[in-house]
Amino acid sequence: MATLSRGVPVPPGQAESSPSGAGARGVASVAQGIDGPAGGPVGKIAFEGITFDDVLLVPARSGVMPADAETSTRLTAGIRLNIPLVSAPMDTVTESALAIALAQEGGIGIIHKNLSVEAQAREVQKVKRSANGVITDPLTLGPADTVARAKELMRAYNVSGFPVTEDGSSQGGVARGKGRVLGIITRRDLKFVEDLSTPVSSVMTAHTAESPLVTAEIGTTLDQAERVLNQRKVEKLILVDGGFRLCGLITMRDIDRASQFPLACRDGRGRLRCGAAVGPGQYERVEALLAAEVDVLVVDTAHGHSENVINTVSEIKKRYGVEVIAGNIATAEAAEDLCRAGADAVKVGIGPGSICTTRVVTGVGVPQITAIALASAGVARSGRDVPVIADGGVRHSGDIPKAIAAGASCVMMGSLFAGLEESPGEVVIFHGRRYKSYRGMGSEGAMNAGSADRYRQADKLDREGRPRQKFVPEGVEGLVPFRGTLAEFVYQLVGGLRSAMGYTGCGTIEDLRSRARFCKVSGATVVENHPHDIKITKESPNYMGDTARE
Repeated sequence: MATLSRGVPVPPGQAESSPSGAGARGVASVAQGIDGPAGGPVGKIAFEGITFDDVLLVPARSGVMPADAETSTRLTAGIRLNIPLVSAPMDTVTESALAIALAQEGGIGIIHKNLSVEAQAREVQKVKRSANGVITDPLTLGPADTVARAKELMRAYNVSGFPVTEDGSSQGGVARGKGRVLGIITRRDLKFVEDLSTPVSSVMTAHTAESPLVTAEIGTTLDQAERVLNQRKVEKLILVDGGFRLCGLITMRDIDRASQFPLACRDGRGRLRCGAAVGPGQYERVEALLAAEVDVLVVDTAHGHSENVINTVSEIKKRYGVEVIAGNIATAEAAEDLCRAGADAVKVGIGPGSICTTRVVTGVGVPQITAIALASAGVARSGRDVPVIADGGVRHSGDIPKAIAAGASCVMMGSLFAGLEESPGEVVIFHGRRYKSYRGMGSEGAMNAGSADRYRQADKLDREGRPRQKFVPEGVEGLVPFRGTLAEFVYQLVGGLRSAMGYTGCGTIEDLRSRARFCKVSGATVVENHPHDIKITKESPNYMGDTARE
C-alpha cells in the first residue's frame, strides 16, 4: 500500500501519479484493493473512501496570523477569486441577487439553467450591469421612446438613467446606440410624469449650447471622473468623442461600490464576474449567455464523465474559447478525460449534497474528500494545471479548508447559500422560526421545471418509445434555516477558513493545498468535535449543529 504524507485516500496505482505541483501535492493513499476470488464481489472493492467528518486537519508550527492569510485562489485556469466560494447553479440558490452579493465579497455565483434561454441571459446581464468601472456599452434610449419604456428598462436592469442618442431607439430590444448624444434621462426626470406615452425627448435633460451636459472625453479615469462628478454635483458622466458621439458612461454609484467592495471579483472592465450553467449540447443557450457577456460556463450534469459532456466541452472550447467548468465527477479518470477535452476546471461531487439522493437511489458515488483527492490526481496526470472545485457536502466553515487541503482550489455550496436573504427561495415560517425553501436539481419539482437533462432524463419518450410520464428523482425538497444576509454569513465562512490557515501555518490557499495534513478520526471523535454535555442557550453566528447539513 502506497503511503504519502497527507493521509488522503487514493486508489492503488494512483498515488504515484498524485500531483507534485498545484493541485494536491503529496496526496496519500491509505487504501488498497481487497483480494478475493476472481470476479467475486470482494475482489471488486477498490478502496476505502472518506469524507469531511472522517478527518481533521493537523495543526502545525505557524507564523501565520488569521487576519494576514491570503484567501485568493483560482476558479479556472484564467479566472481568479478573492475568496474560494462559489454558489451552486440551483433554482433555489443562485439568480442575479445572490450572484451580485457574492461577487461583491470576492466569490462568484453560477446562474442556474432552470430558466428560459432569454431569462437566464437577463440574469447574467443584471450581474454584469450592477457594478462597472467604465461602462463602454451603456443602455440607451432614442428621443421617440416613451416614458413607459424608460421605466420598464430601469426596472429590468436596476439602473437609474440612460443617455439619449440619435440612434438609441430600444423598441424591439435593448439598444446600445453609439450615435450623437442628445441628452440624458433619469428617474428624477420621470418622477412627476403622469402620461406614460410621453416621449423621453420632452422630459429629458437636453444637451444645448446654453445648457450643455456634463461630459468628459473617452479615456477619463475613475479618479478624474469622481472629481468632475463631485464638482458638478451630478451622478452620471457621459463619455464622448470629438463628434459628441457616445463612447461610455461612468456613474457615481459604481465609483462608490468600487471603494465599498475592494475585494470584489471583477473582470478587466471593472464589472462583477458571473457564471452560468448549461447542459450538454445546448449551444443556443451558450451563445445567448456569451452575448450577455458571461465570464464562465459550467457544463453541469450529475455524471460529468460521459461522452456528451466531454464532446460538449470540446466543442465549446473549439467554437467560442470561453472558460469552461465541467462536472460533476468523482474519479481520476474523469478528471483526466475532461482536462484533455479542454475543461478549464473540473467540478467534483456525486451525491454529497444534503438534498441529493443519488447515492441511495442509484448506489453510486465516492465520499467527497476521497473524490477531491482522486480528481486532483487525475488533473495532474493529464499534464494540465487546472483547478478542482469541490461541490457539495459542506456543512460548516471547517469543511472548506478540509476540501482545499484534499486538493480543491475553491468550494461550491448550495444549502448554506440557499438560506440567505439574497437567494430566490421562498421564506417560510415553520414552528415559529424562519426558513427558506430549498430543493435539489434532481428533485421531482426541479426536474418538472426543466432540470431533467442534468440527470439524463430530458427525453420526452422512454426507451420503448412511449411518452415519458414520470421521472426518477435523485433529490428532495425541503427547508433550510434562514441565515440572514450573504455579507454577514460569508464573513463567518471566510473567518473559519482564515483560522484554519493560521492553525496549519499556511499563509495562502496554495500552501493549504500542498502542505496541510490530515488525521483520520473515529466516530467518537466526531461526537467530541461538536459542543457536548451542554444545553446551548445562545446560538452562535457560525454554528447551527446538525441543522447546518449541506
